[in-house]
Amino acid sequence: MNLFSKIGFAAIVIVVFGLFVQATQSPKTKENTLNMPAENGSQPPQLLRVEALNIPNHMTFAGEQVPLEDADVRERLDREIHVNTYWHSNMLLMIKKANRFFPEIELLLKKYKLPDDFKYLAVAESGLDNVKSHAGASGFWQFMKGTGKEYGLEINNYVDERYNLELATKVAAQYLVHSKELFGSWTNAAAAYNLGNAGIQKQMERQDATDYYSLLLNSETGRYVFRILAFKEVLSNPQEYGFYINEKDLYYPIPTNTVIVNTPIEDFAKFAKQHGINYKILKIHNPWLRDTYLKNASRKEYKIKIPVPGYYQTH
Repeated sequence: MNLFSKIGFAAIVIVVFGLFVQATQSPKTKENTLNMPAENGSQPPQLLRVEALNIPNHMTFAGEQVPLEDADVRERLDREIHVNTYWHSNMLLMIKKANRFFPEIELLLKKYKLPDDFKYLAVAESGLDNVKSHAGASGFWQFMKGTGKEYGLEINNYVDERYNLELATKVAAQYLVHSKELFGSWTNAAAAYNLGNAGIQKQMERQDATDYYSLLLNSETGRYVFRILAFKEVLSNPQEYGFYINEKDLYYPIPTNTVIVNTPIEDFAKFAKQHGINYKILKIHNPWLRDTYLKNASRKEYKIKIPVPGYYQTH
């Protein structure tokens, strides 16, 4: 065996011995090593402390009592408050966006005779954003195309009024008022908004029960009202759940003027510039305009929102 072979053999012996010592080190010794102070005397960083949240003992939805004395009801609310509160980034954004959109939604709910608490249903449905679901439901109130058309919304390649907050809120109110008449409570109406009137009716008949909190429903609808309640609780009392947001960091409503048009618009980019904004800002405030132009062969009257000067830099 030459010199290099002897050195290699010795290195292998040292490595194997080191692995043996590490493998046979007692858990107590390892733990003590991990908990030892750093050489400079500082302590290792501590893990984030996560605590259980307090759940309210009394709560209502649209003036209707939530039976929190029922263990199942209380635990289902507990789940949704924890899930949504500890999703910090999402809840922070909900608080910011609610400050912008709730004033308008509250006025519309009052106009269409719907309880104020239904603004939290819009949060649960869309996160206060003009999203489109994988199933095709669209807008703040998440209407399917067929339902929207059934209730009189215009939906085509040029205009989709599911994205018009005022018109969609009117339709949501009509649907919910009808459900309330069918099932006797706003809570049942909220559940029917998710499952459909036929779906709720079927389960009530099958289970011989007429109260949402007494029904065994699919996972989504079973959690649905409790998600709405969780948003109501946290958005109404953000600091109690650890959310502290400076007023300057909130999103604020942007005032607009209304331009009424009853003729075709050949180019929305040019139309926007004529009103002191750009194409992007026009579409942000009028998401129901779905193309780059408006055909409007029927000469229908549309209300287009134009933000007042000073809120955007347009080029």
